[in-house]
Amino acid sequence: MAEHEHVRVAVIGSGFGGLGAAVRLRREGITDFVVLERADSVGGTWRDNSYPGCACDVPSHLYSFSFAPNPDWPRTFSGQEHIRAYLEHVTDTFGLRPHIRLNHEVKMMHWDGDELRWEIETARGDTLTADVVVSATGPLSDPKIPEIPGLAGFPGKVFHSARWDHDFDLRGKRVAMIGTGASAIQIVPSIQPDVAKLTLFQRTPPWVMPRMDRAITGPERWLHRQLPFTGKARRGLLFGVRELQVTAFTKHPNQLGLVESLAKANMAKAIKDPALRAKLTPSYRIGCKRILLSSSYYPALAKPNVDVVASGLKEVRGSTVVAADGTETEVDAIVFGTGFHVTDMPIAQRVVGADGITLAEAWKDGMESLRGATAAGFPNWMTIIGPNTGLGNSSMILMIESQLNYMADYLRQLRVLGGKVALGARASAVHAWNRRVQDRMKRTVWNTGGCDSWYLDANGRNTTIWPGTPSEFRRATREVNLAEYEVIRVGADSGKAEVEVEAGAAEVVA
Repeated sequence: MAEHEHVRVAVIGSGFGGLGAAVRLRREGITDFVVLERADSVGGTWRDNSYPGCACDVPSHLYSFSFAPNPDWPRTFSGQEHIRAYLEHVTDTFGLRPHIRLNHEVKMMHWDGDELRWEIETARGDTLTADVVVSATGPLSDPKIPEIPGLAGFPGKVFHSARWDHDFDLRGKRVAMIGTGASAIQIVPSIQPDVAKLTLFQRTPPWVMPRMDRAITGPERWLHRQLPFTGKARRGLLFGVRELQVTAFTKHPNQLGLVESLAKANMAKAIKDPALRAKLTPSYRIGCKRILLSSSYYPALAKPNVDVVASGLKEVRGSTVVAADGTETEVDAIVFGTGFHVTDMPIAQRVVGADGITLAEAWKDGMESLRGATAAGFPNWMTIIGPNTGLGNSSMILMIESQLNYMADYLRQLRVLGGKVALGARASAVHAWNRRVQDRMKRTVWNTGGCDSWYLDANGRNTTIWPGTPSEFRRATREVNLAEYEVIRVGADSGKAEVEVEAGAAEVVA
């Protein structure tokens, strides 16, 4: 990357969001862009998470771009290696590599209000400017390890599930697994047969449904290759089923009682010990936390070399880990499956907007954006998988593609306006959108289900999940409403940025 290079668009990150943005830019006829990636390869979370058993809990044919179907998925729920290979394939198929700058971690982005552009500094010491920034770092990028007293003095091995140490052999070791989220329920059955002792520290038990996974047969793959519409039909069926299920999550949580019964039956089949079954039975409504899929988790917990401690990790004393309930265990390795910085994304500390404050400071009371994409005070800056765009029961690729539609129309609006111009989300429009989102959130299972999930921020507000269907979100992001934005230009006389259009913000949101 040439020093002081200027581009039309700078995309941050090369996971599904960043690669999808790059493909969409090319399809819109925009080739003056770069993708800045901090790692040495593309793939985002599917590059970083390579722990044993890592796989997706969304069906393969729904967890892929609609514009890049894959007829050769090997399983109905694909593993990490296959999803990562798919993203490499997308990168090559759409000719994205010339645009990608690997090992270019973004250290800081500043909005230049005089020139109406973003100044971007990378860890390599390079600088570049961009008219528009599309941040696609994703919420599952930066692992969260809790501050545990004594952890620094632990003599054994410590790592997070998203930074798995493949050079460390767990065979014959005593291992502490911290957390019971989506990663942990895949790790536990994968390492249980090899370790001497596995102690699972569980603050809150998850609801776990059977994983209906199987190999996709050769004839099925042949059919999808020869008759592509069959793959589209399969994707459409998967989409439709999940679309119908959303109502129970968003409007009628009490209808989820039958699903709880199925989850309890799944547990009872493998867990015969009443005391263990009591430890593993959640006290909150199913769906309040993400429903997990596994047919091997409960059988692994029933093995004699596994202990379940129904308490979080409190402290570490040498090689002894101590739970909040006082349980002490000697271990050789600690594996954290404690999630990510989702509601306090570190990238927000690196974005300095028009008022000279960081996005993290602007979001100190909670993340807020307009239609999950733009933030007040940060002109020509967009995010993919922004606030309240997460899903609890379907494929995030659906939401990403909707945001790519919004990004494409945003860039079209800039082109139509002409000249050196920026769009700044009006604070009134951002607040109106978020009032509507939070009002809808009140009756959802994520707010009424009685759990404390990673969907909630430090203030107890759900700034993560979209309280509707993917179809509703697609309609809401089909096009940019200029009434929700200020049009900013550099004044010919003053040479300073000024607002050209003063339009009232729309109070009605889709």
